[in-house]
Amino acid sequence: MTNSLLSQQLDALLTNETNFIANLSNASALLYQSLSDINWAGFYLYDETNDELHLGPFQGKVACMHIKNGSGVCGTALQQQKVLHVDNVHEFAGHIACDSASNSEIVVPLIKDDKIIGVLDIDSPSLSRFSPEDEVELVEFSKTLLKHI
Repeated sequence: MTNSLLSQQLDALLTNETNFIANLSNASALLYQSLSDINWAGFYLYDETNDELHLGPFQGKVACMHIKNGSGVCGTALQQQKVLHVDNVHEFAGHIACDSASNSEIVVPLIKDDKIIGVLDIDSPSLSRFSPEDEVELVEFSKTLLKHI
């Protein structure tokens, strides 16, 4: 499978950069600038000690700083270790409304060598914003990112 342009751009951007925070920061900026109709793109990082996600680098409005494992879309994706693609977050049991303007969301768990790193989280003000093709592209993007972590 050929890498998407977004993944190719990320790979080029992160080549020879080893700083974890810098890489996540540029990855969130690239997503925010490249994807249409989104209002938040960023990362929550897993804290094993407290079994929760902590806010990491992102682009968008201010966000929740701690999410318990199993809570909301991000915490549920973390707990289940699978991509969650939610067409209407207001219908998701336990949704955490950090930004009331967000209506749909996609979350991709980040796991490298069986170690949970965190999640990639992207929100949109539109309902049903994320397609199965978007999911494939964002999973590929995440795999590219994990190569540089």
